[in-house]
Amino acid sequence: MTDIFRLMLVQANPTVGDIAGNAAKARAQWQAGKQAGADMVALTEMFVTGYQTQDLILKPAFQDEAIAAVEALARDCADGPALGIGGPARIGGRLFNAWWVLQGGRATATILKHHLPNDAVFDEKRIFSSAEVAGPYVVNGVRIGTPICEDAWHADVAETLQETGAEILLVPNGSPYHRGKPNLRLNLMVARVVETGLPLCYLNMVGGQDDQVFDGSSMVLNPGGRLAVQMPQFDEAAALVTFRRTAQGWQADPGEIAELPPIGEADYRACVMGLGDYMRKTGFSKALLGLSGGIDSAIVAAIAADALGPENLRCVMLPSEFTSAHSLEDAADCARRLGCRHDTVPISGPQGAVAEALAPLFAGTETGVTEENIQSRLRGLLLMALSNKFGEMLLTTGNKSEMAVGYCTIYGDMNGGYNPVKDMYKTRMFLTARWRNEHHRPWMKGPAGEVIPLRIIDKPPSAELRANQTDQDSLPPYEVLDAILEGLVEREESVADLVERGFDLATVKKVEHLLYIAEYKRFQSAPGVRLTQKAFWLDRRYPIAMRWRDRSAD
Repeated sequence: MTDIFRLMLVQANPTVGDIAGNAAKARAQWQAGKQAGADMVALTEMFVTGYQTQDLILKPAFQDEAIAAVEALARDCADGPALGIGGPARIGGRLFNAWWVLQGGRATATILKHHLPNDAVFDEKRIFSSAEVAGPYVVNGVRIGTPICEDAWHADVAETLQETGAEILLVPNGSPYHRGKPNLRLNLMVARVVETGLPLCYLNMVGGQDDQVFDGSSMVLNPGGRLAVQMPQFDEAAALVTFRRTAQGWQADPGEIAELPPIGEADYRACVMGLGDYMRKTGFSKALLGLSGGIDSAIVAAIAADALGPENLRCVMLPSEFTSAHSLEDAADCARRLGCRHDTVPISGPQGAVAEALAPLFAGTETGVTEENIQSRLRGLLLMALSNKFGEMLLTTGNKSEMAVGYCTIYGDMNGGYNPVKDMYKTRMFLTARWRNEHHRPWMKGPAGEVIPLRIIDKPPSAELRANQTDQDSLPPYEVLDAILEGLVEREESVADLVERGFDLATVKKVEHLLYIAEYKRFQSAPGVRLTQKAFWLDRRYPIAMRWRDRSAD
């Protein structure tokens, strides 16, 4: 009977569909664990395929390749520590989310997920079968129980594993970030430890995948819920954890306790990681955006510079007759501070040509929103032309407040391949700009210092599509708008709830109406980083054609 067990926890960044690349990462980590004297090397849920695969996992050829890669890893990693890795399993004609334990050239255990999440961004009941809870497996004489991700969010799986002899709980995860997620995980895992009396390793993956960002934050808890190891948030990392058998059961030696960043920094890091990984995993290295002299495009420029490096970012100012001198100056100043390329392409010529072409049809009508939208669409046209010509991904810059109420132009400023601030309300954009000006971190590829001019932060927001325009001409003040939207969107509150809290009925009804009629725009919008539990895409799914309105306060 062994009295020491060394477990290497690896929070790494797989790529969906890159089975060979993911397997190579696993093999390299196993080799590092072997050199470090580990008894077992553990990677995360569905690591060999990347996560989430969505319906890709339903293709039999994809399943075949993933399972073959696991079998090859077993052969390649025969002489050394056990390797635990997530991947699909087919048993009895059914497909499972599995975690494979590879030892001595073969799979000695295949753990199958029991609780399949089917809310928020997850649809696992659509693609996987639920398995019965199995007992622990043995590695070097130690009985290990493995609840896979969601299985640890419920008491029953861990309880069954404890009752059937597990001595250590090892939980491989694909758990995406949202605000407050690390504390939520910690509280749940402490509950599992208190219920079972067993030490627990919570192992989470890292990296961006479409809208989701997996933030690591892996940890080890000793019996009683004491934190023994805290791995960093958002960084790839490996930790060799030494467990010792005591009279009270297994205990982990104290290890590194990484400091987790506050929410404002974590949100910004998620935006940087989400954009950087989306670019890398889709094959792009350079990006461009329309830099208007406003706060939204300035923050997206800072995020892009931090994710890609300023040398890989092009900012384009596309002025019209309504563009102020301040905006021209501020856009140029922001690009200079970030150190990225700055081009100016006036739209007055194309605007005149469009006006001339439509003049016979528009004769006798008043100038209004249509002409304003033409400006935005011309900008989108020119930016997409640059994107196509130079292979630079166009980034969209609309914040969540604008996306919510449709204060954006489809086929215009909504053009682009990715939007890193899609889930960030306007009021938080101001806080984010000030935070970035005051902080710099080693993971930022952009320069330190005041990269967003204060005049951009302080001036009233404007689309500058007509003379003397401000956003408040069309919308409530952003502090009011965002508070109402957080009620309607984040908390699913009724109109009556908001009126009871002091908001004006007519204003709430207007915002609700705008929210519902803009659904078709959001349906066609670029993907973007998920920061909340009610991001516009998989978290919140509403019909486009619908007539219901909340009359609870009428």
